[in-house]
Amino acid sequence: MNPFAQLLRTRGAKPPVGTWIVSASAMVAEAVGHAGFNWGVLDMEHAPLDLMPLVHLLQAVGNTKMVPVVRVPWNDAVTVKRVLDAGAETLLFPLIQNADEAARAVAATRYAPDGVRGLSAMGRASRYGTTPDYYRSANRSIGVVVQLETPAAIAQLEHIAAVPGVDALFVGPADLSAAMGHPGQLTHPAVMALMADAAARARAIGRPIGTVGTTTEVVTRYRAAGYDFLAVASDLALLMQGAGAAVQALRQRDGGAHVHTLAEGTRTDPAERAGR
Repeated sequence: MNPFAQLLRTRGAKPPVGTWIVSASAMVAEAVGHAGFNWGVLDMEHAPLDLMPLVHLLQAVGNTKMVPVVRVPWNDAVTVKRVLDAGAETLLFPLIQNADEAARAVAATRYAPDGVRGLSAMGRASRYGTTPDYYRSANRSIGVVVQLETPAAIAQLEHIAAVPGVDALFVGPADLSAAMGHPGQLTHPAVMALMADAAARARAIGRPIGTVGTTTEVVTRYRAAGYDFLAVASDLALLMQGAGAAVQALRQRDGGAHVHTLAEGTRTDPAERAGR
């Protein structure tokens, strides 16, 4: 079974918790994988992540218990083919608007006669040709998660979910809030109401649905709204939160004395300059 599909079986008890990997750093991805997250999105849509660095991230995360989900930059069969050949097993497709687009996404992940994925005799996907009957088993082992990021997409939720091969739905609250006229207001009452409606409808048809929040508090609200799998922030967001908290704590401890920050680069305080 697909590793991410196995995680989704736990929904209803302790929901799988993930985060976004946007640093494009294999070392950071590996470190985050050891932090205890169940899954993590290796983002090719908004992060500076190309194919070979993706291979390095997959190798690094493979050294942890965190299940990787690769968000492709677009619903493009050529990109999907290369990402799958690189060893990705679960893909997240952005901005799926209707059942036809969902069907095209699934087809890009399947070998003929079920889809349009091109065959490759050698690559990470088949463990360099050592996986027996890979071509026959691959269609059953690739996971597909589709993002609903507009009110129009959520209106089509049942039709999208009914497409064979769609394993789970994912609501993107950032783009959804923008599409609703409330950019950046992820917990605006209108946004929360539509997200809760999406979760209830997904549950009614027995389809897993997930989302991502900027903070643990926001994620807790999404969980209460009925979401089955959740992600919080990103590797860089968590890093910056920790860095900012450390700087603030030191400034408060020193009674307001000057403390260097990363943004201040090589600048020094007057006392240090006087001692040069």
